[in-house]
Formats: sequence, structure tokens, C-alpha cells
Amino acid sequence: MQSAMPTKETVLNILHNVIDPEVGMNIVDLGLVYGVEISGNKLRVDLTMTTPACPMGDMILDDARRVLKGLAPDDAEIDINLVWEPPWSPDKMNEQARDYFGWD
Repeated sequence: MQSAMPTKETVLNILHNVIDPEVGMNIVDLGLVYGVEISGNKLRVDLTMTTPACPMGDMILDDARRVLKGLAPDDAEIDINLVWEPPWSPDKMNEQARDYFGWD
């Protein structure tokens, strides 16, 4: 367990370990992470899903919560906020993800 709050870069790096099992790619490269905010002992991550009906949504949120708890101090307040605006679309993916799916 860390003694200090992680940086935004560290949070994004650890979230690369959270995979959307429907497509087999991490949530960062897919563009599902909309924001990371760190203030004091609070860590907030805004996530979305590819669709509101995503059957793996709970699993993805649980995985994200698990990796963040392992990264932050014991007393950190971790808030994972599921958002739907703006709606996710393939243009939110990074270049490697778009190449992987042939969407360039």
C-alpha cells in the first residue's frame, strides 16, 4: 500500500490493467476513462462504458476499484463515477486501439 496519493499518470498506468472483456482491451486505450482528479486524500475517476447496456459494466467497475485500492493509501477516499456524457464513440480510442480494430 502506498503512503502518498498517486499521481494522475500513475492512476492511468494502473488502469491499463483493467480490461473490457468483451473486446479484450484495457479501458484507458479504449477511451473509457474520462477524467482523473486527485485532491487531498480523494481520488476520483470518471469512467464510461461503450454502451449503457454493457453487460460487463459491473465487472469493469469492480476491477477498477480493486486496482485503485491497491495503489492508494488505506485512508484514501476512492470515487469511481460512471458517466454517460459525452457518449462514448470509437473516436475516443487512442490510435493503437483504432488500428487494432481497423478503424483508422
